[in-house]
Amino acid sequence: MFKKILIANRGEIACRIIKTAKRMGISTVAVFSEADRDALHVRMADEQVFIGAAPAAESYLQADRIIKAAQETGAEAIHPGFGFLSENAGFVEKVQAAGLVFIGPDTHAISVMGDKIESKKLAKSAGVSTVPGHIGEIEDGDEAIKIAQTIGYPVMIKASAGGGGKGMRIAWDNEGCREGFLSARSEAKSSFGDERIFIEKYIEEPRHIEIQVLGDSFGTILYLGERECSIQRRHQKVIEEAPSPFIDDKTRKAMGEEAVALAKAVDYVSAGTVEFIVDKDRNFYFLEMNTRLQVEHPVTEMITGLDLVEQMIRVANGEALSFGQTDIKLNGWAIESRIYAEDPYRNFLPSIGRLTHYQPPEENRHVRNDTGVFEGAEISMFYDPMIAKLATWGETREAAITEMHRALDTFYIRGIAHNVPFLAAVMNHPRFLSGQITTNFIAEEYPDGFKGGVMTPETEEAMLVAACFMNAVNSSRQSQVSGRILDVKPVETRDWILCLGDKRVKSLIRPTADGATVILDGKTVDFATAWTPGMPVLSGRLDSRPVMIEVEPLAMGYRLGTSGVSCDVLVLPPVIEQLMVHMPEKKVADTSNLLLCPMPGLVMTITVEEGDEVKAGQALAVVEAMKMENILRAERDGVVSAVRAKVGDSLAVDAVIMEFD
Repeated sequence: MFKKILIANRGEIACRIIKTAKRMGISTVAVFSEADRDALHVRMADEQVFIGAAPAAESYLQADRIIKAAQETGAEAIHPGFGFLSENAGFVEKVQAAGLVFIGPDTHAISVMGDKIESKKLAKSAGVSTVPGHIGEIEDGDEAIKIAQTIGYPVMIKASAGGGGKGMRIAWDNEGCREGFLSARSEAKSSFGDERIFIEKYIEEPRHIEIQVLGDSFGTILYLGERECSIQRRHQKVIEEAPSPFIDDKTRKAMGEEAVALAKAVDYVSAGTVEFIVDKDRNFYFLEMNTRLQVEHPVTEMITGLDLVEQMIRVANGEALSFGQTDIKLNGWAIESRIYAEDPYRNFLPSIGRLTHYQPPEENRHVRNDTGVFEGAEISMFYDPMIAKLATWGETREAAITEMHRALDTFYIRGIAHNVPFLAAVMNHPRFLSGQITTNFIAEEYPDGFKGGVMTPETEEAMLVAACFMNAVNSSRQSQVSGRILDVKPVETRDWILCLGDKRVKSLIRPTADGATVILDGKTVDFATAWTPGMPVLSGRLDSRPVMIEVEPLAMGYRLGTSGVSCDVLVLPPVIEQLMVHMPEKKVADTSNLLLCPMPGLVMTITVEEGDEVKAGQALAVVEAMKMENILRAERDGVVSAVRAKVGDSLAVDAVIMEFD
């Protein structure tokens, strides 16, 4: 077995690989950029090597520096993780030429499968079902339109070397096809250094379902069940689960066998994933093969009991798989939620900054949290915005969802915007609960963006009770003599008014042995909790049901969050509540004549000049943030009166890009 390996990656995947390596008794080497000097993966590794400036192109994509680091530290093998150089055949050649082992497939598999055009040709020849489309390079926008018209709209425009949702666009007409082609090509060139584009038919009502495969150097290739990855935004997976609630045993076997056939066609060795698009009738079509570890691999590990990173290392060490296809059993259900540094209330725009508070749920046999950050860490604009991958397991899908509810409601993050409220809201969505999902789920269920979860009567009651209880506890502490041990039990209160939006509720509270009896407008409920001031999450039982609420103190109340719902509850004496109507309302500044940068990012393109007339929907600028290009469009007709930014500028949130008359 290897004595030392180098991880050519960063963040949560580097940390995850280090954990398995340490369990196997293997020493680890971390590489890091200027932005990652204090990163968690650097702290966890046995050795650390600096490889360059913050931009990935100057550090994590520098193959020669990474190989040199491996040689200088005595590492025998390199694990690439996912992203960066994980599917770069040139990097693999250099690794092998340096006498090192690449923990992954060979260059042939990476080259053929990493090229979406060539992979579709190979899949077709191997008898794997493929989506109708144009398999070949496309020169320009005019040719793209001709091809799209031949296939028939809608079409999917995709980068040949793409992945992670980058370099992908859907076009419904000629104008969208031309714009999508140019945008996808530009994004593909900046992300992958390869601007080749192909076009295929867009399957409506689609599900994105993938098969995990695992092969050794002795010709054994197995499939480890499927993962449902249909909850996506901008073609980026957000929530995954295994198995799929849609796939039956017959379809699972057929998809698995086709995935193995494709892997055998390229003599595949290591862990990989064959992705399919599946229609409403369970017809499935090959999309692509990822010749690397997938972000969502934890859900497969949780239902099979296998450690895929360990298997990759053992296979790379020349070992044969110690089990066969009939040994693969799917046990229970697992769900993964990707925690991103992005603001779901502002169209999921990236967020950067310091994690002033980071308290993930406690891990156990039902909860797993793969992360690459810690409290006080910095979320950089240079890399993917993922904070963590939260996965839960249950004996049934319903049990796994319940575990995810609890885990999300106790995941406490402050200092940056994050998507936990959105994930929690999806877990409560009737359509998700029923399993009737497609890749259009987010677009269809949140067409105007995410405005917050649904405030149910149960959620409202829980928030009012929580605010009442915390107010009583704090009142109790404030009434005690300084210097003595404080009693954290609530004091009996009378006639406090709870204000939630336009609702006004009269509250009373009486302490009990394990919490309190709370009376809201005459209705009595029992609340049991061990919460004390300073705890960021209040958990307990309201009558017979569990509640978990994130807590943030305000001057006259609390900001509370649960199940994707966030709101302020004020706790006021009656006389103060009566006077609140006389408080002046803060006016919101009018920015309708400005184009503001919606996220921290780099200005890639500005398409208009001062004096130009623009129409609503017209593209005005392109801003790149966290490896994704974002097109900023005019919200109404107007005339550009001033351009305040230029190409190459690094802008902060709400920086003025241009003004309009």
